[in-house]
Amino acid sequence: MEILKVSSKSNPSSVAGAIYNAIKEAPRIEINTVGAGALNQAIKAIAIARGFLAPIGIHCVCIPSFMDVEIDGSLRTAIKIVVEKTL
Repeated sequence: MEILKVSSKSNPSSVAGAIYNAIKEAPRIEINTVGAGALNQAIKAIAIARGFLAPIGIHCVCIPSFMDVEIDGSLRTAIKIVVEKTL
């Protein structure tokens, strides 16, 4: 499964392109975010990617969950969003 890491400085259109390319090739991808700004950019990117995917007949669902990650020696809570193709 491809893992995309999104930060608060990520460009939603660029991330949407990466989601589009990845989800065309795989049944699911994972997007990891840490912080509200990163989550905001990821959600915008997913919305944009849905607009790219729907006209070619690919629809998807998002499954959010929490996960712990270590950043600079400290444990942080991240949000993982699994994006899956639907039939």
